[in-house]
Amino acid sequence: MQNGKIRKKIFTMTYKPGDVVLVNFPFTDLLSSKVRPAVVITIKGADVIILGIFSKIPENIQESHFLIKENAEYFTKAGLKKKSIIKTEKIAVIHSSNIRKVLGSLPEDIFKIVKIKLRKTLELE
Repeated sequence: MQNGKIRKKIFTMTYKPGDVVLVNFPFTDLLSSKVRPAVVITIKGADVIILGIFSKIPENIQESHFLIKENAEYFTKAGLKKKSIIKTEKIAVIHSSNIRKVLGSLPEDIFKIVKIKLRKTLELE
C-alpha cells in the first residue's frame, strides 16, 4: 500500500511471431468463438494478429493450408496434442489479454513457410 492506495500487480506475458497460443478464436460470424490453438503472426500494440490451427483435417488440403504432422521433428516444440492444420485464410485480430497461454512455437523455417502461404492467401504475391 502506498499513499493509502493498494497497488495491483499486472502480469503480462510477452508473445512473439511464431508462438503457438491458446485463444478464444472467433467464428467468422463474430457471434461466437471456440478455444483453439493459433499461431501469432505479429503484434501491434495490445493487438495480436493470429491464424487459426485446427485438428479436423480436410480431405483436400488447400494451398493456403499448412499441415503439422505428429511425426514432424518440431511437433512437440509447437505444443500441439495431435496432427493439426494452420489455415492461413482464418485470420483474427485479438487483444493480447485474450491469449490464455503459450503452448509452444514454430521453428523459424516452418514459420517462414506459413508466412509465404499467408502472403499468397492475401494475394500479396
